[in-house]
Amino acid sequence: MRGRSLAATLALAFGVTTLAVFVLVGSFLYLALEKQIKAQDDLDIVLAARHARRLAQELDASKGIREHGERLASTVLGNEAMSMEVFGPDGRMAIEHNAGETFPASGGTAGSAASTASNAPDASVASNGTGDTRDPSDAGETAEAGGVETIAALPPLTRIAASARITEVDIGAWTGRNGAPIRGILADARLHDGDTATVLIARNMSDRWRLLDRYRDKLNIAGAAGVLLAMLLSYLLIRAAMRPLRDIAASAGLVTVNRLNTRITVARVPSELETLVASLNAMLERVDLGFQRLSRFTADLAHDMRTPLANMRGAAEVALARPRSADEYESVLASNLEECDRLSRMIENVLFLARAEHPQFVKHMREFDAVQELTRIAEYFEGIADDANVRVQVTGTAMLTADLELFRRAVSNLLANAIRYTPRGGEITLDARTSAGEVRVTVSNQGQPIAAEHLERIFDRFYRIDPSRSALPSSGSSQGSTGSTGLGLAIVRTIMELHGGTVHAESDAQSTRFVLTFRRV
Repeated sequence: MRGRSLAATLALAFGVTTLAVFVLVGSFLYLALEKQIKAQDDLDIVLAARHARRLAQELDASKGIREHGERLASTVLGNEAMSMEVFGPDGRMAIEHNAGETFPASGGTAGSAASTASNAPDASVASNGTGDTRDPSDAGETAEAGGVETIAALPPLTRIAASARITEVDIGAWTGRNGAPIRGILADARLHDGDTATVLIARNMSDRWRLLDRYRDKLNIAGAAGVLLAMLLSYLLIRAAMRPLRDIAASAGLVTVNRLNTRITVARVPSELETLVASLNAMLERVDLGFQRLSRFTADLAHDMRTPLANMRGAAEVALARPRSADEYESVLASNLEECDRLSRMIENVLFLARAEHPQFVKHMREFDAVQELTRIAEYFEGIADDANVRVQVTGTAMLTADLELFRRAVSNLLANAIRYTPRGGEITLDARTSAGEVRVTVSNQGQPIAAEHLERIFDRFYRIDPSRSALPSSGSSQGSTGSTGLGLAIVRTIMELHGGTVHAESDAQSTRFVLTFRRV
């Protein structure tokens, strides 16, 4: 099943993120605009109310309200959404301006106000906003005006005393005719004769709602378009940004079994992918080296196995060339048995190396006295050392945590190798000491030194310093050209790697030293 496109997934993620950002920003802008409009309209209402109060306070008596109606109405002129009503000391409407949708049609409507006003002793004046004065006894015109007859018919508003300051907190809100949102303020004004007139300043907010609705719709359209554009652009940009990945995949596709030396090369690799390219090239380098080692190992194994087989075949052919005595046949069988033993050891060592490289290779770690184990190993090789006329001594003191069997095998391989290349009458030293949180086990022997260029390679499988690849060392041959299977030192290095330690060789004119370094647990 084909997976989802990474570019499409990231583009969708960017689109969702952009949508979330647009929603947050759009909501903030919408609320900020709404708050700013409301604050500005409230300020206009307050200023108009203050101005109307000052004009009313200049009147001598309530009769001046009707006479100066146009002057009072001028406080809201120029803004069709603003309306005003002035009530006399008796609580009845004296003048009104542009109150068409300010109040609901039921409950104190303009019609009832007109009928009551027509029978009132003092006729009130209604202004149509142009300064014309009409007789309020005309019920039809008064109904069209939409005002209320008395203060009692007004929506519940906080009535500001004549001595109190008019502020925004005193503004009330209600729903007018046709569901129009209305905000207004009701304030008293003290006339010169001591009577009190009441001024109502209101504003129809329908135009503001329509403005905010249009603004919201534009935000929605812009947000949707922005999200689609962001998704498209992000997809294209991601596709372009991922081109180096496609180039890396194409370059990696050129690597085959016959071209393991091929490396990933991409022009202008982004800095974020440099580590990936370096890691892939390092992996290919390790694979190439491992394949080369495997090829050399296979070739060396075939060569080393062919030698004893050739010896066995040659001895058998010579023995069968003519009749032989029983002693001669016995000698041939003994020689073939030695070659069989050599093949067995070689196969055993190869199998051990194969098992040791498996990730689930089991180690039985335990703590033991390293010097005591070195002494036991030296006693085991005592007969071989005596035959070679070589002395083996053990020194030092250290406790070590390791796999005991693997430890014995590593030291035994080094000791066997040392006995093989120590001149007669020479001395081999096994030493174990603790230093700087490490346990160092050293096997040193006298003999010809190993050249510096061979000190690391002697731990490779089947590596021999002697170019002749002789199975047995000649007199004075250099140490490191094993006379057995050529795997002894390779096994030592594998054992140390299993323990997380290291092994290295040091050689000079005095002695050659193989040092096993274990980390203390």
